[in-house]
Amino acid sequence: MSDNTRGVARGLRRIPRQRQTGVVTTMDGKRLVRRLERTRFTLFSRGGGIDMPMLFLILTLLSVGLVMLFSASYAFAYYYYGSSYFFVARQGVFALVGVAAMLFLSTFDYHHYHKLNVPIFGVAVGLLAAVLIFGPLLKVDAIVPNRNGAYRWINLFNIIEFQPSEVAKFALILMFAHLISVNGPKMATFRQGVVPFFGILGIVDGLVILEKHVSATLIISLIAVLLMFIGGTKLRYFLIIAGIGGLALSAIIFSQNFSYAMARVQGWLDPFNPPEGVDTWQTVQSLYAIGSGQLLGVGIGQSRQKYLYLPEPQNDFIFAIVCEELGFIGALIVIILFALFIWRGVYISLHARDRFGTLLGLGITFQFGIQAILNICVVTNTIPNTGIALPFFSYGGTALLMLLAEMGVLLSISRHSVIEKT
Repeated sequence: MSDNTRGVARGLRRIPRQRQTGVVTTMDGKRLVRRLERTRFTLFSRGGGIDMPMLFLILTLLSVGLVMLFSASYAFAYYYYGSSYFFVARQGVFALVGVAAMLFLSTFDYHHYHKLNVPIFGVAVGLLAAVLIFGPLLKVDAIVPNRNGAYRWINLFNIIEFQPSEVAKFALILMFAHLISVNGPKMATFRQGVVPFFGILGIVDGLVILEKHVSATLIISLIAVLLMFIGGTKLRYFLIIAGIGGLALSAIIFSQNFSYAMARVQGWLDPFNPPEGVDTWQTVQSLYAIGSGQLLGVGIGQSRQKYLYLPEPQNDFIFAIVCEELGFIGALIVIILFALFIWRGVYISLHARDRFGTLLGLGITFQFGIQAILNICVVTNTIPNTGIALPFFSYGGTALLMLLAEMGVLLSISRHSVIEKT
């Protein structure tokens, strides 16, 4: 079989079944190859149309999140900032910009991220390093503010403030998806399937853990392990490294520098009777809010715990206000929306045209799912308080913008997937 014939065969396999008829299958080999090459290297392409169920889920979660953000934050915003709309107005602006960015990026052919993986990863590592340089090293609070002994944010001219760890999550997903798709069957070997990935993970986790950001470290590590396992890394390698990593992590957590993490564990075990010096006020008020909601809730906007009982209810503990105002039924509906999002994200990823698209889509979906699950577990005191935001709900403009940008990548994958568009 000639090279030209093999190229045509590969091209036909990439064309949806409904298009493998008529002129496409009857055009001569050279014309087909030229057409496939033009399609492959097109920078922007609408493809077969975005996945409408996923778009509907994204916009629904975003809308519900904005409503609940306003309901949870207006008392706190009025008391501290003099305007009940302080948080929701800012979040709304970022939501509009984010949706525009999402729709724009959905037209960007995701295959080009192959070439962008190293620059994006370099930017992420540079931002993480900048936090440590301007934070604990130089102590320039105007650029990297110190909040409760942690340096995690970069402040740009008092206009935009963001956590570089959010960029690092996507950068690691992109790098792993690229390497796994390139390595292919070599992922089963220790040299190709473990060493480079744990080297990259070690760089990112090392920088993040120095920022005393345990929750981000946990999320990044879980995403990395899941992608490696799906990519073909053998289970026995995980078991060996997990044992070594567990010992190292224990030594770090139990050290004096991370005593705050152990305090959270102690408070988690008995939040109503914590050890001396351990603050569990936020967790206790969260549990009061959840219990007050009962089956149908006290009504939207009628929460009592948001009136300065639950600290900063617009942030990590906003789901407690959801439970109080919407009750068990409303909270269950929100959880179902999250579950449907995860299911649809996995479905789109598994129907991607290539392995890179599958892994990139799964990584983004896993990031969303892990954050949502861990946040709900924290709010309900199922796990210790780790400071994880709830996607689409918690206040944070740049975090929302980054999340919607990743949704654009996922929708771009759906444009080229082999699923029927509606």
